[in-house]
Amino acid sequence: MKVLLLHNRYQFAGGEDGVVKAEKLLLEANEHHVSLLEVSNQDITNAWDKVATAVSAIYSYSAKEQVSREIIHFRPDIVHVHNFFPLLSPSIYDACHKHGVPVVQTLHNYRLACPKAMPFRNGKVCEDCIGELIPWPSIVYGCYRNSRVQSSVVTAMITWHRLRNTWQERVDAYIVFTEFQKEKMVQAGLPREKIYVKPNFIFSPDATAKVYQRDQYLLFVGRLSEEKGISILIDTYIQENLHIPLKIVGDGPLRQKLQTKVQNSGYYHVIEFLGFQDKQVVLSLMQHANLLVFPSIWYEGFPLTIAEAFACGLPVLVSKLGGLTEIVEDGVNGLYFEAGNSHDLAQQIKWASTHDEAMLSMSKGALDSYKNKYSSEDNYQQLINIYQQLILKKAASNT
Repeated sequence: MKVLLLHNRYQFAGGEDGVVKAEKLLLEANEHHVSLLEVSNQDITNAWDKVATAVSAIYSYSAKEQVSREIIHFRPDIVHVHNFFPLLSPSIYDACHKHGVPVVQTLHNYRLACPKAMPFRNGKVCEDCIGELIPWPSIVYGCYRNSRVQSSVVTAMITWHRLRNTWQERVDAYIVFTEFQKEKMVQAGLPREKIYVKPNFIFSPDATAKVYQRDQYLLFVGRLSEEKGISILIDTYIQENLHIPLKIVGDGPLRQKLQTKVQNSGYYHVIEFLGFQDKQVVLSLMQHANLLVFPSIWYEGFPLTIAEAFACGLPVLVSKLGGLTEIVEDGVNGLYFEAGNSHDLAQQIKWASTHDEAMLSMSKGALDSYKNKYSSEDNYQQLINIYQQLILKKAASNT
């Protein structure tokens, strides 16, 4: 099978880029021919570039021609779009339609339902735009990059393509990560019958087939930003007088503020900021931690961090919010707490630190979850089944 991957990279590498790379390697490992056509937001370097990008984000004729040339040259059996925004634009679907090639779009975020791509505003979940034909609230609040002008561009892109039925007719299938995300996208107007649920995966790290000797420390891995709930975790430690060691891996806009708070509160002996670490260091920390804390306060997609924790046999404590409760099973491979509730979070942390046998059982459960749901082998079968269904449907419609 020949697969053409399309992806618009952001200026700063993120989880989407890792998924694209992993799926390309997965397909190639199973002897498929893969071509990756990428563009990068790093090419947006000046004011004129920004203006041109704003216009092309709605419909880029140059991107359409670029993809059309690649289809003619490579002759793929299927096109898999990961991110089209802003440089590729939805015009690439028209290129695929013109050449009769089925196209699948992975929804790494909520862009087609929420111009910001993250239904989160003023420190809490926001669904004001979901289901609206014209998502005006995004413009009113300047949700995209805190700019009413830029929010207007994204809103125009979403609305125009809704009106011309791009999302309904030009895309043969969508891939989402959880049933929760699927329901939100149906609420936003996407055809239910075209949405497939397939989680992310990770390639097996070294020595996943064992349950490690656990140390008594908790671990947070992620961006140090508001929606990730890291401030709640820090406040919980201080307010609830917790002294179980906490290691924080990651960087972000809140790092300096949080480090200052920890220093001033006298918790610098308990809470350790490790900054950004490479993957092997993160996996080693996961292999020996007692619990991964994931206190997010918005609708996450499918955090690779959780799959990595499972692969290391590490139970995960998550907010009882959105699709996270589909990934983590309370008492099986992790624990729940009420999102944003410091007291409940503290109680779960204390419970985990005093119930060694239960945590050992959940450690085995986490490893089983990885092997049964999030391994590369299982994910390949899910992905190729989607491809084959779309190819057969397109062939039947073209006869």
